[in-house]
Formats: sequence, structure tokens, C-alpha cells
Amino acid sequence: MADKNRGVVYRGKGKVQVEDIPFPKLELDYKGRHRACQHGVILKVISTNICGSDQHMVRGRTTASAGLTLGHEITGEVIEAGSDVEFIKRGDLVSVPFNIACGRCRNCKEGKTGICLNVNPDRPGAAYGYVDMGGWAGGQAKYVMVPYADFNLLKFPDKGQAMAKIRDLTLLSDIFPTGYHGAVTAGVGTGSTVYVAGAGPVGLACAHACQLLGAAVVIVGDVIDERLAQARSFGCETIDLKQRSAVSEMIAQLLGEPEVDCAVDCVGFEARGVGGEAHREQPATVLNQTMQVTRAGGGVGIPGLYVTEDPGAVEESAKLGNLSIRIGLGWAKSLHFHTGQCPVMRYNRQLMMAILHGKAQIAKAVNATVISLEQAAQGYIDFDRGAAKKFVLDPHGSVSAAA
Repeated sequence: MADKNRGVVYRGKGKVQVEDIPFPKLELDYKGRHRACQHGVILKVISTNICGSDQHMVRGRTTASAGLTLGHEITGEVIEAGSDVEFIKRGDLVSVPFNIACGRCRNCKEGKTGICLNVNPDRPGAAYGYVDMGGWAGGQAKYVMVPYADFNLLKFPDKGQAMAKIRDLTLLSDIFPTGYHGAVTAGVGTGSTVYVAGAGPVGLACAHACQLLGAAVVIVGDVIDERLAQARSFGCETIDLKQRSAVSEMIAQLLGEPEVDCAVDCVGFEARGVGGEAHREQPATVLNQTMQVTRAGGGVGIPGLYVTEDPGAVEESAKLGNLSIRIGLGWAKSLHFHTGQCPVMRYNRQLMMAILHGKAQIAKAVNATVISLEQAAQGYIDFDRGAAKKFVLDPHGSVSAAA
């Protein structure tokens, strides 16, 4: 292959840079253990996105080692297929679920592809370019290898139609299904009132998913004015968490009562307080707020990321993932909770159809903003500053050309 591979590489706390990286092979090298991947394909990356989960690593809030190629949100064109691949063909345009799944283990057969038992020697579940998730190379690059291709990949039925909506379809690899999963597991349905904590890309995707599911009112809370304005741009109500009022009081001003049917935590472990405490990290704040404002018998979806180790935590207990959660409140209200990675394959085909047939405008909702691969480092900086944008990297200029 004449074209070199370039990728976004984590180089230590607060630093990423675009570098020459090895061209992918149909194999995995994990801690010196090599595995052949003839069940895999090599993709020319059409689009790949910067995720808030990547940002946790770049901030130094995980145990990620320098040298990791980042990126788990991948859409690409197949340029090579292994000898064991039967149904995916060279030239296919595909969406890659961020969960890597074998399709053969008990969990995969039960649809729990976020916790596959065979793709990570250290724990259930794997992802591209992420700490402790199996050693698979990330896809914020020009080319990437994807294993178990027949099972994992979602092929777009018409390449021309797909490229016309690529800014929407690129979000199928993670945040649209993740936001939708948070809404579904919280119990959102026709006529629901919903509180979505966090107006980052996943929170905005969740808010749009709540609308698709028929919610009557979707309330989004955040401290960043630009992100709140983005939520209002597609019909959400908002509450400004910099205000000194309690979240329940602000909800009451909108609904006439201080509770909602369902709540979704789209913030995760780097949560901060509200009002005068908005500047201070309080990792259990959102979990406790969602329990407080959800009606008895309601549900809380938790797609926001929580980690087992957080070396940058402000509390000693939180460094080991131990948070001061008011579980007694949740128990007393008979709330149901759902945590963990979204099993993307449970939703991505249906959401693809909603996009292709004009029922979902997810790129507009999250303000998908296309930049080149070489601009990735600046994208990380802007995202960390709270930009109300979902940065889509365009390694080969394909997205820009389609527009």
C-alpha cells in the first residue's frame, strides 16, 4: 500500500499528536502475544470521531500508557478481507460498533456484545484504542483493522445514499446508540418526562433519542451555556446547573412538579457539583441527583462512563471507583438502574434506517463538525474547553467531498 498510515497518539497527560503509525495487519499483538485475525478486515477510515471517553484518557484520568493510538468511533471502506470473512466484501462501506465482539461466546449470543468474553484477556469487553480494553489499535487513523468482521460490521445498503448522510451515519458507531440505550434502559416512552444530565455529545444524542422514543418533555442540564443553547436548538428544555437552585426546583419550574419519569446520567465519573459547587468535582453528584429527581418507580439509565481506577480523582475512595452513592434513596423509591457499555449492535441497524429515511437528524442535534485528521490535537483542546460540537475527523477528505 503506497499510502502511509497516520493516527492520533496519546503521549501523556494533556497531550495527543498525529504521527506515522504502522499500517494495520490482520493480527493482534497484545502484550507480546500475537493472534492471527483472518476473520478481520482492514478499513480505509472514512470518518472517525473524538469521544468524551477519549478525553478522560487524555486528561490523565485513567491508567492509559503513552503510545496508545486513540479512537473507537469508526466508519470505513473495506480494502482487504481475511480468508475467514465470508459476507463482508472489499468496497463495502460499513459502520463499526465500538464494542469488539466475537459473536460466539455466551454473552454475544445473548446480545451482550459490550461484555464479550473472548476479545480481551484481562476482563469482559473490548474496544478500539482504549485503556484496558484488549490492546486493539484505535481508529483515529487513516487505516485500521477490525476483527470478527462478519459479526461486527454494519454494512450500509447503498454507498451513495450513505455518503450523502455520512455526518449522521458516523454517529452510529457509539454516541447515537449509547444515548438511545441510556433512554431505553431508563424507560423513556411515549409521553415520558425525562431529565438528561449533561449536554455533551452523548447527552445531546440521548436527548434526541428521547424525542424519537416519544418523550413529552426532555430537560437537559449542564453548566456550559453554549451546550445548553445547542440542546434548545432542537426542542429541549434546559436547566443551568450554575444556578444556586436545586435541580428538583428547576425541574418544578418547567413541569409544575419536582420529579420526572426517567433520568439519564450522561456525565460519568468527572461530575461536578451544582450552583456554588459547580467548579468542584463531586463524582457521585449526578448519580445522586438523578435518584432525587426521578419519581418513585421510575428508572435511571447510566451510559456515562465510570471507571474502576481513576488516578486523578479528588477523593481517595474515588481513585478505586468507590463513590458515595445514596443507594438507600434509590431503594426506598424502587428505582431501577442500568449501567455499562451500550451494546451497539442492539440498536445500530434500526437507527441507521431512521437516519436514511429522514426520521433522525442526529448530526444536527450534536452539531457534528468535520475537521481533518491533522487537526485532531486542536479538536481535543476545543472539546476539553466545552465546545458544543461533536468533532468528526476526516482522514481522507471523503466527508468534506461528500458535503
